[in-house]
Amino acid sequence: MIAHETRVAPAWLALREPADAAARSAELAGVLARRLGHGPLVIHDLGGGSGAMGRWLAPRLPGPQHWVVHDRDTDLLGLALADPPTGATVQARCSDVTRLAEEDLAGADAVVASALLDLLTGDELRRLLAACRGRPALLALTVVGRVSLSPADPLDARIGAAFDAHQRRATAAGRLLGPVAAAAAVAELHGSGASVLVRPSPWRLGAQDAGLTAAWLAGWIAAACEQEPALAADAYRDRRLAQAFAGELAVTVDHADLLVLP
Repeated sequence: MIAHETRVAPAWLALREPADAAARSAELAGVLARRLGHGPLVIHDLGGGSGAMGRWLAPRLPGPQHWVVHDRDTDLLGLALADPPTGATVQARCSDVTRLAEEDLAGADAVVASALLDLLTGDELRRLLAACRGRPALLALTVVGRVSLSPADPLDARIGAAFDAHQRRATAAGRLLGPVAAAAAVAELHGSGASVLVRPSPWRLGAQDAGLTAAWLAGWIAAACEQEPALAADAYRDRRLAQAFAGELAVTVDHADLLVLP
């Protein structure tokens, strides 16, 4: 998907797909559907991985659809081809979405992405928005740096701050946007003539989501400790994982969905 991004495991994408589907803004999907009218529609999905965004959005859009899924991971693209949205056709395109130009999206009626913007640098975000110019774009599930856990723990805030710093770490391509990505996108689009709608799209994980909660926790804590090695988080991790598997932990991870209408 992105040159400086580690490979995303298919098992993680499958585990999070139901939570992503519950979190994304159905309101913005409805606005996009009304804007597009009846098909046939061509939708380009940037960093689409295993195709989960299409499986969620396609039933909410009218008429026949053809989806073009862009990703650098050919194994994930194979999964997108194997499990297409109902009634839609899918084309897999091996692409570096950080380097797309307008001509790469020729013929698209709309562009979509999910859980992508916070993985970009500022320059990459500007290039992506420029490539999408003139087309509706639904950019979902961008983290905004707010996480709450219940019951609370004294280490929550420190772990969260270290994780946010990890998301904003410097890479060979530049500093990642992490939790400021949604605000950066809105600022970049200001004055472009486009209308930008922003809606919250939080994960709300409870006892029924123990597996996802545990996997998210492990990654959240590991990234925080990578950023701040002095964190003594082993006992915290074990305590939180035990709570998750016992169904005693509730987690809210805030995101933002953006709909850009030219």
